[in-house]
Amino acid sequence: MTEIPEHLLKRSRERRSAIGGGDDAATSESAPATTTSSTPATTAAAAAPAATGPAPRTAAPAPVAAPAPAPEPVYVQAAKRRKKIPFWAMATLSLMPVWGFMYVRAITEPPVVIAGPLGTGSEVYSNCASCHGAAGGGGVGYPFEGQSVLQTFPHIEDQIRYVYYGTEGFNAAGVEIYGNPDRPGGPHIAGARGVMPAFGSQLTQDEIVAVICHERYTLGGADPTSTEWAAEYAAWCAPGAPVFDAIETGEYDFTSPDAPTIGDVAIIPVGPAPVAGSPAG
Repeated sequence: MTEIPEHLLKRSRERRSAIGGGDDAATSESAPATTTSSTPATTAAAAAPAATGPAPRTAAPAPVAAPAPAPEPVYVQAAKRRKKIPFWAMATLSLMPVWGFMYVRAITEPPVVIAGPLGTGSEVYSNCASCHGAAGGGGVGYPFEGQSVLQTFPHIEDQIRYVYYGTEGFNAAGVEIYGNPDRPGGPHIAGARGVMPAFGSQLTQDEIVAVICHERYTLGGADPTSTEWAAEYAAWCAPGAPVFDAIETGEYDFTSPDAPTIGDVAIIPVGPAPVAGSPAG
């Protein structure tokens, strides 16, 4: 048995008391002052835990303050300060599109409405445009523009005859040349440039006259005020033209072989069909 000096025991008790080991100190005081033999290394190892204690706590980081909001742009502040549109003004503004539509219609010129045979003929011409061009410039068929149609048909009755009976009617009668055989550039031969349908089975007589008026005066360039074309225009193609009105009402059938006089107009007979050996126009 080795006796531990009193001053070492006292120091040990004070150390334990400092680190919260008060109960162990009391127990040590009641224990005998003797202990088993131990080496200085053992004593130092027993005293080592007493020298260590709980690690000190690290302070929590301070909260980071949120950045201050950016100031609003000047134009946003001005928009918020601007006075709102009153209710009565909103009702007035809602009518602005209607007013604008009515104003545009008031200052827009209405489309020109062509009366009489020329107006009807411009609508019927869709049957001819695929061959002669939308503006009469020609295509499969001969052109009308530049008075070409007037050179081929000096009289409107000549053109009516060809449009009504077509290439087949002329060929059946053995007539090769249609229209003016002395036209500039040479005569036109039936069937030489495509087949002209017989529109007598597709259009009424007044529609045929109307579309021919359109081809001669609108597309062909005949001047209705000139000495050459004024009489024909007044009788056949003008609004209220007596010949056109007689055909439209059924008073005159242009396939009749007779040569009637309607008003002051003596009509060249169109006839029931071309006859072989007869003049072409």
